[in-house]
Amino acid sequence: MPEQYVTVAGEGEHETEVSRSRFVCALAPAATEEEARAFIARIRARHPGATHNCSAYVIGADAAVQKSDDDGEPGGTAGLPMLQMLLRREIRCAVAVVTRYFGGTKLGAGGLIRAYGGAVGQALDAVGTRVRRRYRLVTVTADHQRAGRLENDLRSGGRSVRGVTYGAQVTIELGLPEGEIDGFRAWLAESTAGTAGLTVGDEDYVEG
Repeated sequence: MPEQYVTVAGEGEHETEVSRSRFVCALAPAATEEEARAFIARIRARHPGATHNCSAYVIGADAAVQKSDDDGEPGGTAGLPMLQMLLRREIRCAVAVVTRYFGGTKLGAGGLIRAYGGAVGQALDAVGTRVRRRYRLVTVTADHQRAGRLENDLRSGGRSVRGVTYGAQVTIELGLPEGEIDGFRAWLAESTAGTAGLTVGDEDYVEG
């Protein structure tokens, strides 16, 4: 697994115009092909009168799945340049849909390639990106008396706290780099006089 990858910051849209044709690029994070396809279907439904809804997605931190669709544009002039732009910008786990409203002027193959690829590039600039790094998921359990200060210490120390659950005890979920687990275990024992529990889980990617 790669140590980190870059994906889009969140769902967003950006519109460009080329020779009176409107190109609306919608972007979203997508962890699976199912998520990517669902997003594509949602964008298609949002633009039923569009001339084309072309798409591309890259799934997996290692870009294991790469798909594109020209949706009626000449082969290789829409979906592929969209996919190539995602890959050129090293974007992973993301989906792009470019909706075209034809403006009456044909762009030719070269013009289409530039328009579709450019729409994705400009949308990435507008929506922004974020880095997700590989961490080990860990769960800390503590009594209510210590939990508030412990959570504050974790956050102020720059730890990636993913969630806090209050029950009989307080459960704090966070991500830690593999090499820091032993040091964190020692710090936790000292900070809570050995009263907090620590469970080490699977690897995942978290923002960091």
